Amino acid sequence: MDLLEEVKKRSSKWIKTQGDAYHQFYWQNGYGAFSVNPSQLDVVIKYISNQHEHHKKVSFQDEYRAFLKKYKVDFDERYVWD
Repeated sequence: MDLLEEVKKRSSKWIKTQGDAYHQFYWQNGYGAFSVNPSQLDVVIKYISNQHEHHKKVSFQDEYRAFLKKYKVDFDERYVWD
């Protein structure tokens, strides 16, 4: 938890130095951490590169719910979203 808090804090400070468009940037309150199989790294990089277009078709919330269900992660909607 401390590591993620530090990553969010430092990355927020850095992002805000990247231009006026990022002045109001902030992370949501919670966090999720998932590991990635190294053999799937190319797939993950491609996903990140295209997620803006991808989320025009499937909302982040719907995709995240499906991900949690697929991997049988118990969750309560009241605590997942800001």
